[in-house]
Amino acid sequence: IMFGFASNETKEFMPAAITYARLLCDKVYEYAKAHPHELGVDIKTQVTLDYGSKDNFENCKPLKIHTIVVSAPCVESMSIEKVRELIGGLIDEAGLPKELFNKNETIIYINPTGRYVNHSSLHDSGLTGRKLIVDSFGGYSPIGGGAQSSKDYTKVDRSGLYAARWIAKHIVAANLAKKCIVQLSYAIGVARPVSVSVDCMGTHIKGVDDEILSNFVLENFPLTPKWITDKFELDKPSKDTFLYANVAAHGQVGNPNYPWEKLDSLEFFKNILK
Repeated sequence: IMFGFASNETKEFMPAAITYARLLCDKVYEYAKAHPHELGVDIKTQVTLDYGSKDNFENCKPLKIHTIVVSAPCVESMSIEKVRELIGGLIDEAGLPKELFNKNETIIYINPTGRYVNHSSLHDSGLTGRKLIVDSFGGYSPIGGGAQSSKDYTKVDRSGLYAARWIAKHIVAANLAKKCIVQLSYAIGVARPVSVSVDCMGTHIKGVDDEILSNFVLENFPLTPKWITDKFELDKPSKDTFLYANVAAHGQVGNPNYPWEKLDSLEFFKNILK
């Protein structure tokens, strides 16, 4: 079972929390790569949003960034005070939305457990591998049981996620719903999904509902591994489209340059209302 998700909280149609956590992570990571004499690259970021009310959460309206956590290793000679000052400056420069981020109000934890020099596989035993939540939607959506970064494109663990995300993103971008979960279920040896389910969590517009959307997807898209491979040219990675190494490093979804993130069928989805 694979799940795709989309939300109108950000221009990427991704949940706001993971979008801003990735923004921070990329900022600190780029600095660490350019300044190995200061920081290491085993970086962790987390963003917690305050929606103010259940209604705001259900309608994808965050009010503010409540808490930021950033942890990064440093060289032996750097003090924890210097680490926190440095990373605090990077947070300021990361480009968090001003309407959500107020440095004087946001709780910010930088290396809350203190300074650490030894890190990553050089130091830690029992590493769990790539986190599925980090790779996908940051806990806003159910996830399938299979990882993507350890699978090739012929496995629906990877390709099914891409197809489900493409569908969910189109449903939201076509203004048919504010957020959407698409579930695809497959059986080994059966090319087409045995189940297709669309759940807009009560945010769909008048004139469509989850059943109509589910049937629309089932009737119009084969969703076989070959169809998905051909649709997104998963067998033809390149610097001009996508590279699997970059996908593994920066997340399976949410990058507008990925083929499965392209909104190339918006009018077709909008036609469901006609």
